[in-house]
Amino acid sequence: MHMADALLAPAVAATMYVASGSVAGVSIHKLKKDDESRKLPVMAVTAALVFAGQMINYTIPGTGSSGHMCGGMLLSALLGPQAGFLSMIVILTIQCLFFADGGLMALGANIWNMAFYGCFVGYYLIWRPIMNSRWFGEGKRAQRARIIAASILGCVITLQLGAFSVVLETSLSGITELPFGAFVALMQPIHLAIGLVEGLITSAVLLFVFQSRPELLQGVEPEGEESPRRSLGTVVAVLAAVALVVGGGLSLLASSNPDGLEWALFGNAEEGYAENMGLDEEAYGVESAAADTAGAIQEATSFLPDYAFADSDSAIGTTVSGIVGSAMVAGVAALICLAGGFFCKKKAKA
Repeated sequence: MHMADALLAPAVAATMYVASGSVAGVSIHKLKKDDESRKLPVMAVTAALVFAGQMINYTIPGTGSSGHMCGGMLLSALLGPQAGFLSMIVILTIQCLFFADGGLMALGANIWNMAFYGCFVGYYLIWRPIMNSRWFGEGKRAQRARIIAASILGCVITLQLGAFSVVLETSLSGITELPFGAFVALMQPIHLAIGLVEGLITSAVLLFVFQSRPELLQGVEPEGEESPRRSLGTVVAVLAAVALVVGGGLSLLASSNPDGLEWALFGNAEEGYAENMGLDEEAYGVESAAADTAGAIQEATSFLPDYAFADSDSAIGTTVSGIVGSAMVAGVAALICLAGGFFCKKKAKA
């Protein structure tokens, strides 16, 4: 669901930068206020896992489309909404600048669509209420059921909100090739299917954490004096290993079908499916000097465009992209967490 610059007018793109930047500022303030340095290893490894997970497009059967996880629900369930949102900013910015995934002018919109809903709406309106409820009764089995329900409902609902925001942003940008009603009718159902799959993936990861170190999950209190089944180091190592395997290996098996947004815009007639909006992939949307400038910057910074070596179809490029990108995301996420802890301690001494 990464938007390209051509889908946005500069004024709309600037508005979304302000909106996402404001939420980031509030999140940074919260991170500085609370000492979150203890979350450093979990924040780093889960951000890397989401980056790697976003590289795998899974096929939506019978549609000619594919989807990938966003990750906001997963990160907010483990880190809280503020740290999760900042982690998503790191992921999306690195994808944009170094892998040319999503437009630079559209980055503010992509952060809003893919991170804000999952981290804040998903956490405060879905995850926390469900985890604090008595759905399914008492005990560990009930907690596992609540984790599954919150993961699936959260991913489905927040992805629907993100998809609808894409439609609103393109409509406000005055892209007449995308009639509002027709675009909604294509975007919402395909992202419903994508959200269901993401919900299952998210619940699987969170159930592993719950079984291993339940105190790592937001809103989950370990029952009794039962000791964790695995050490924190083991959990972090397992998640790191999964990120490397997914980004460096399983990413080679990603579906070649267009993702939900591309499918809605261009269809997949080459494979015998519908044309949908039938836009020309080489000439669509809004042209602007701001988009041209953003594109030039992105071309200069992206050393592995489209997760591959430039001008090469070698699969090694995808593997390198997965490993290097995951490491970059983990490193930057850790630095943000360290900075938050540093400023918190400095304020406490003052």
